[in-house]
Amino acid sequence: MTNINFIMTEHKTKVRVRYSETDQMGYVHHSNYALYFETARLAWLKSLGISYKEMEAGGVMLPVYTMHIRYHKPAFYDDELHITTRLKEPPGARITFEYEIRNQADELLTTGETTLVFVDMKTRRPIKCPDYILKKL
Repeated sequence: MTNINFIMTEHKTKVRVRYSETDQMGYVHHSNYALYFETARLAWLKSLGISYKEMEAGGVMLPVYTMHIRYHKPAFYDDELHITTRLKEPPGARITFEYEIRNQADELLTTGETTLVFVDMKTRRPIKCPDYILKKL
């Protein structure tokens, strides 16, 4: 791994809950949290000048390996969700993000974590985090 001075970075993303994301009880359906995490993760990458589209064009994909979610309180239609995304540790072949979702009243709704793996698109085998990404950290 390239010797780098790792800087813990975090990014904040806002998402407005759409009606179609709620269930019969009026709560945001649990399946939408994976989408919220992905939206926040891509915004985090973009904030560092890393384009997921360009990463894939360069032959690297980043599939989800694990995802953990803890629901503290429900979110509802038209809530403004504030998603904080943090990098847990310097990436190797894997990169792990932590998430915290709060509503407009700053109530903690959901916490979570995803681990993704850097994969060479041609060989479909894990690879180390590309140097250009490490340099941005």
